[in-house]
Amino acid sequence: MINYNPKDWFTFIFRIHKADTVRKLFPMFIALSIYSAIVAWLELSFWKLSANSEVKNISLMHGLLGFVISLLLVFRTNTAYDRWWEGRRQWGTLVNSCRNLAIKLQAMLPADNTEARAFFRVMIPNYAFGLKNHLRKLYKAEEMEALPEGQAPLDLTKHVPNQLATRILQKIADLQREGQLTGDQLIVLNNELQSFTEVCGACERIQSTPIPFSYSVFIKKFIFFYIMTMPFGYVFSLGYLIIPMVVFLFFVLASLELIAEEIEDPFGFDANDLPTDTISNNIRKHVGELL
Repeated sequence: MINYNPKDWFTFIFRIHKADTVRKLFPMFIALSIYSAIVAWLELSFWKLSANSEVKNISLMHGLLGFVISLLLVFRTNTAYDRWWEGRRQWGTLVNSCRNLAIKLQAMLPADNTEARAFFRVMIPNYAFGLKNHLRKLYKAEEMEALPEGQAPLDLTKHVPNQLATRILQKIADLQREGQLTGDQLIVLNNELQSFTEVCGACERIQSTPIPFSYSVFIKKFIFFYIMTMPFGYVFSLGYLIIPMVVFLFFVLASLELIAEEIEDPFGFDANDLPTDTISNNIRKHVGELL
């Protein structure tokens, strides 16, 4: 995720970041410039169409459809942002659950039980790192701290967050059977443990349910035909100025679609994705301080 000062907006005009859509769309800018120049030359110099030509009326279509495409892109952007914000809320819930679990364990465990504290100090942050890697479908075992003594290695071919949550719950159940925790305390701790899997399920739902294919394809086709037909009608009014106009309109419309595509799955490595690495490290830091 990019950290920036939202008040320093003048610098955004002249700065080109790797996440900037200008870099991604630049080849299309060149292609559209050439295409628009060819259309303008054909109509003005080769075919020598007059300003009264019926081809000019194509611009009426763009006036009618401009409102429609605006509504579609606004809905598309809002839907993608809702997914991004929901992902951030879920990771905020995970942070709070990890802190609450660590606080309650610190208060409930006997003072002389350093072994249990060491177990949870490792396993609670490991859950955050395991969930982060699970959502990215890229498992980095080196990011997680070494499992406590006596714990079997994780099977990275299976659901890692479920394995970690199971081991945490098994440890708490063992402590209850040993008399280190009471049944009432077990019920209190279960609420935090349950929220772990609820966060995992919510994040998986966001990731595995993209915008419907037909809807996404329709928007792309709509933008393509809207832009490609624009030079035919407006060249009579603008002449060769149609070239920068087409490029600019394509930049606006395509950029909105690219941004929506990037943030609708907020758990990856894109510049605008959620800072799950930083959040996981903060969980490790806070749990370590508490336990």
